[in-house]
Amino acid sequence: MTERSGRQDGRRPANDGPRAAARNRAALVAAAREVFAEQGLAAPLSAIARRAGVGQGVLYRHFPDRAAAVAAVLEGNVRQIERAADEADATFAGVLGVLTWHLTESAGFIGLLAAERPGDRSGIRAHSLALSVRVQRALRRHLPDAHPLSGGEDLGLSVAMVSAAVIGATREEREHRALAAWRLLGVEVGPVRACEGPEEHDV
Repeated sequence: MTERSGRQDGRRPANDGPRAAARNRAALVAAAREVFAEQGLAAPLSAIARRAGVGQGVLYRHFPDRAAAVAAVLEGNVRQIERAADEADATFAGVLGVLTWHLTESAGFIGLLAAERPGDRSGIRAHSLALSVRVQRALRRHLPDAHPLSGGEDLGLSVAMVSAAVIGATREEREHRALAAWRLLGVEVGPVRACEGPEEHDV
């Protein structure tokens, strides 16, 4: 059963069977991504449990605190970008398309790629910085030498600038603003899409 086909009225059914723990965790990560996108990173963890269709106890077994839930969502985002960079026909524009999809889907991912805030020593921020390095590494693998973003810190600054521009009440508005920002930078972006693997489908 896929994540979307198994959902009714915004809730996912509880996952039973021999792979219950792995399935519950995948459902919680998917629910957390949606709840954080809708309500921000301060959303109550109980909302995540309800969306995943599991109890509070199951939630806390997988994610003992908010930082753990945020880290799991961000890790999933970054893995998809790395997976896109690993594809045989990967291009810089194509990987940017996957990055842009996550910017429009995930409020937490926008915070990950925003410019570093001085004095912020939170566990979430420290983990986010490490993941941001992985995002840039995946992008740089396919960045042509003559590309407009190939110089110095241009890539990191541009990603942060586009991230800051991604606002809007709907996904369509956020995607429109992201693509407009890339155009202003003179950067081509491939299809805006997810790059899902088995773990994203197996929920």
